[in-house]
Amino acid sequence: MRPEREPRTGEGTRPSPAVRDRDDDLSVLFGMSTALFASMAGPAHVLEAANPAFFTAIGGGQRERTGVPLGDLMPELEAQGFLRLLDQVYMTGERHVGRDTRVVIGAGSRAREAYFDFTYEARRDAGGNVVGVRMIGVETTQAKHARRLAAEHRALLEQIARQAPLPEVLEGMCRVIEELSPDVIVSVLLADEEGRRLHHGAAPSLPAFYNQAIDGIAAGEGVGSCGTAAHRRRMVIVTDIATDPLWDGFRELAARAGLAACWSTPILGREERVLGTFGMYHRTPRAPQDADLALAGMFVDTAALAVERHHAERDRRMADAREKAARDDLSYLLTVSTALAGPLEEGQTLRRLAELAVPALAPLAAVDVLEAGRVHRVAAAAVTGRARELLASPGAAREFLETEDDAVARVLATGLTEVARRTPAGPGPWEELGVTGYLCVPLMDRELPFGVLSLYATDDAALDGHRIALAEEVARRAASAAHNARQYAQRAALARDLQTGLLLPDLPDVPGAQMAAFYHPAGQGLDIGGDFYDVFPRGDGSWSFVLGDVCGRGAKAATTTALVRHTARAVAPLLDDPVAVVKAVDRALNDRNAQQNNGFVTLVYGHLTPARDGLAVELVRAGHTLPLLLDSGHTVTPVEAHGGLIGIGVPPRLDAVRFTLRPTESLVLYTDGITECRGENTEQYGDARLAKALASTPAHPSAAEIVRKLTEDIRAFTDGRRVDDDQAALVVTAEGP
Repeated sequence: MRPEREPRTGEGTRPSPAVRDRDDDLSVLFGMSTALFASMAGPAHVLEAANPAFFTAIGGGQRERTGVPLGDLMPELEAQGFLRLLDQVYMTGERHVGRDTRVVIGAGSRAREAYFDFTYEARRDAGGNVVGVRMIGVETTQAKHARRLAAEHRALLEQIARQAPLPEVLEGMCRVIEELSPDVIVSVLLADEEGRRLHHGAAPSLPAFYNQAIDGIAAGEGVGSCGTAAHRRRMVIVTDIATDPLWDGFRELAARAGLAACWSTPILGREERVLGTFGMYHRTPRAPQDADLALAGMFVDTAALAVERHHAERDRRMADAREKAARDDLSYLLTVSTALAGPLEEGQTLRRLAELAVPALAPLAAVDVLEAGRVHRVAAAAVTGRARELLASPGAAREFLETEDDAVARVLATGLTEVARRTPAGPGPWEELGVTGYLCVPLMDRELPFGVLSLYATDDAALDGHRIALAEEVARRAASAAHNARQYAQRAALARDLQTGLLLPDLPDVPGAQMAAFYHPAGQGLDIGGDFYDVFPRGDGSWSFVLGDVCGRGAKAATTTALVRHTARAVAPLLDDPVAVVKAVDRALNDRNAQQNNGFVTLVYGHLTPARDGLAVELVRAGHTLPLLLDSGHTVTPVEAHGGLIGIGVPPRLDAVRFTLRPTESLVLYTDGITECRGENTEQYGDARLAKALASTPAHPSAAEIVRKLTEDIRAFTDGRRVDDDQAALVVTAEGP
């Protein structure tokens, strides 16, 4: 409850005997108590009475006296506002209560921080007049420190839980203890993996020269307090460094640092493994008190938790790093394999090898190959263009000589990897490139070296065992890719020679007609497609045209395609009926040897004859996709023609269709590779989209414009993805008048 204001006495009024008797009784009551009691009189707050606990709290000694104003006895209270509070209580008569209030007692080096719960209340005489102020309080410093210790300890545990860096945790621990015990200097040393040496962990208040001097001390008997504690695995107390034999080797160092006493506790982990030491220094000789031992015990356990957590986290990071390194290696090798798996020729493969090696394996890489007794530098790669130019400078061919000065020659001769942590002995711009070591790995083909991958390091860590093993695996894959590229090049050359006769290099000029074609094979190299087209004269002013699809792929499909085209060209001048020409082709297919048979064929074959009103067309469809007619109004109409497959041993039923292509009208022949190609969502291109693409061409399109529109639409539909079947189209457009 808030007391009512009471009238105050005039200045200089002395308390009545009744007031003095009451305060005397209180003084007796508080005489042996730990609570603080003090009675002050008048506006000057003259200390009339106080119990021993009060004098102990304010510093004792010269301050244990009464009859003087409190401001003279404790001048430090003025700046902290406590005398103003006394004035306020004296003048108003209202009580003031302070909770956990901070007070700095004393001054200079003897000052101490303390906390109090206290009450200032007015002293009154028999008439109710305020004649002084009475103070009753309890010092809460220890409780405050205990709460602070608990809070700081909790904060340290939280730091450990969130995996704060170990130096940060240890330094925070040292500072907390030094704040709680101002005359203590704390040091934490950490043991190495073998527990044989102690290294600096944290010691924010020790001189730097001292920390440097003891960093790495041995854990052994007689090596100061900390080295001995780690050796004995129990606490070591040295109360006077100047006389204790454990400090014989460090006494002068301790004197320079102003250290006189040290007790050290080993930080032990699981299975009693020494993790480090926890040292507490003093600048004067002394033995530890119970509070010191309690602090050490609490924080040693906390330090053990922090260090073990740090070790566990370090081990986890190392395991993660090893796992990441393994994943990175696999990813890199996958990248290498993917990059080298494409349809590259041998030179491209070896250039790609050099590029893939930089900077993943080394900052500089070169590839040399042996050809006809001469060594050629075929590739060079570096992190900078200038370095690449320098590395490529020895690229001129040189005679293959097995000399001790040429690492490349030695590797080509032996087929063995060579590594050295020095500059290569042979000529080269090694100094300008800053080369400090090299690794030469053979490129093998059928157990014989045909080239060398050379990696050049510019630092000492670049050619470790891991890097060498990775380079050898990369070289092995590259050598295999180069071998495959050579074989592929040879096969592709054969395929090109074979395919040269399968397609027309250019369409012929047909009077009264525009001709355009589109051909996109799904395969490469020897994987020759089965789609084909041809246009040729019959010798009587008319022209033959054919577009078809052979079942299968590769060399057999190529021979079938050649048979169809050459048979048609041979009989077309002799037979006026397109049906007869197709039946002749069917007989040729069926008369093949069984081992040569490669399945059925579909085609559209026809004759073109220039006419006054356009082009007269007569065609036969043998199991093929329906031809499309694009008229002058941009209407797309299928040309209905019936006929079965050929080359299956059963005579096909074939019907010829005759019509006239009017000027600007077009006939479009195509293979099912166009209508059956798929887009991103696996939807087929289809007949409807094909008709729409043809109808969207500009007015009176030329044959070339129709082909261009068709190829653009197919490319947009497939979005550049590889097609699964060959695509071919042939467009015949009647020229305008």
